[in-house]
Amino acid sequence: MNKTMHKEILLAGFGGQGILFGGKVLSYFGLIDGKEVSWLPSYGPEMRGGTANCSVCISDKPIGSPLILTPSELIVMNSPSFDKFINAVQPGGNVFIDSTLIEQRCERDDINCYYIPATMLANQNNLVGLANIIMMGKFIKETKIAQPETVKKAIEMCVPPSRSHLIEANLKAIEIGMNYKED
Repeated sequence: MNKTMHKEILLAGFGGQGILFGGKVLSYFGLIDGKEVSWLPSYGPEMRGGTANCSVCISDKPIGSPLILTPSELIVMNSPSFDKFINAVQPGGNVFIDSTLIEQRCERDDINCYYIPATMLANQNNLVGLANIIMMGKFIKETKIAQPETVKKAIEMCVPPSRSHLIEANLKAIEIGMNYKED
């Protein structure tokens, strides 16, 4: 018997970190695979530098509400967002933390935490601005939410034609995240 898929994913950080773009890519994973999908962006009036978060539901069944109060998955890219959302994650959930920007360690023992120095890895690999996609790579690896061909298609669909030269960099960032092993 196949286990049904239902992921409630919250991405959170500062405006300008690609939080909404990351959520859009995740949504396309579900759309390409024929799943039910919802994408709900939320950001402060400041946009760049203000708070930003994005709720993404991907499910085999109809989605009752796009609003996520207790995510099964959290991708977090700054300390204020870590503080705000870490205790909302469902027991047994997964948390992906950009450890370059977040010094805190999670004290909960009922969730799986992955510490990825995504911003540092992006800078070291001349992928400035793609820490969000490196985080996405680790998320894909640990949750097995999408196959490689789905990931490539989603990136190609989400990167606007005027920026198509960035598709390869995004795919490289995914690969770096997928291959990252914590010490």
